[in-house]
Amino acid sequence: MSAKERILAEIRATGPIPFERFMELALYDRSGFFGGDHLRSEKGGDFLTSPEVSSLFGKTLAAFVEREMERIGEPFQLLEVGAGSGSLLTPLLETVDVDAWAIEISPAARSKLTGLLPGDRILSELPEQVRGVILANELLDNLPMAMAQLIGGGWRERWVGAEEGTLHFVDADPRPEILEWLEGYGGQVPEGGWVEVQLAAHTWLNDALSTLDAGSIVIIDYGDTAENLVPRRSDGTLRTYRAHHLGPHPLDEPGATDITADVNFSALIATAEAAGASVELHRQDDFLAELGLRDRLSQLRHAELEAAQSGDEMERLRLRSLKIEAETLLHPRGLGDFRVLVARV
Repeated sequence: MSAKERILAEIRATGPIPFERFMELALYDRSGFFGGDHLRSEKGGDFLTSPEVSSLFGKTLAAFVEREMERIGEPFQLLEVGAGSGSLLTPLLETVDVDAWAIEISPAARSKLTGLLPGDRILSELPEQVRGVILANELLDNLPMAMAQLIGGGWRERWVGAEEGTLHFVDADPRPEILEWLEGYGGQVPEGGWVEVQLAAHTWLNDALSTLDAGSIVIIDYGDTAENLVPRRSDGTLRTYRAHHLGPHPLDEPGATDITADVNFSALIATAEAAGASVELHRQDDFLAELGLRDRLSQLRHAELEAAQSGDEMERLRLRSLKIEAETLLHPRGLGDFRVLVARV
């Protein structure tokens, strides 16, 4: 049964479903986008994240891990949630010696990770206790979320219904927890504007903080504060990706496309602070630069020049490729504009 068939069957049985339930089935059901045998985050897949763009992403984050090891001491663990193929963990573990674990639910990604970590280090959910660093790179933008629209000055939810086999949005009264989130983090939305209500991200961060005995959680994703997301609210930020390009409407081909939205970092900051964590919010370019990536980039430029002067064309091309990849991580209108939230306990 395809993801769409699964969704249609549930709607026939129970009526329209909340958008977060639709998103859960479309992405994480056995026939969902992340439930099959395909690695999605790779050059031959559907999208690339910073670790696939450059190994220097993981090598640079190793400096943050080392600082946290110095701050809290042993025992110390590194846990990446949504580890994918291991493209972040591999260069990081080549740089720093640390007790590493991964959480991943995609069968294809779990299979790939077995070449990097022992099978008992590849988990499907958060452990009871972690002392160290929890990394979540481009994880929260994929967590199921509700959809709300401002109509006539009031909030309405948008659920998913079906007619003659075609999925479509249907109007629904907003649930109390949805209204509470919107009042706190929806922002000044124009009439007709859309907001992605990210309660699952709130729950995930709360759960992660509750497992963290000492250390930090590092969340890296696209998005912004509630205030800075307001200009994007006319049409909302919900979108799909497939084969490295924007895909069709989220309801058109469930299971065949990634479904994602900008992360509301104001809501995450409030969640972390309410749990007693100290919080920092950075741009990715600033965060990586402070960890030494611009210095690495300068060294690469110097080494490339030396290779050119010596006539070693192959080495010059290799270094040039590394340099371009590092520059991509810092591009102010691309990956460099991602946000990095650090919550410490």
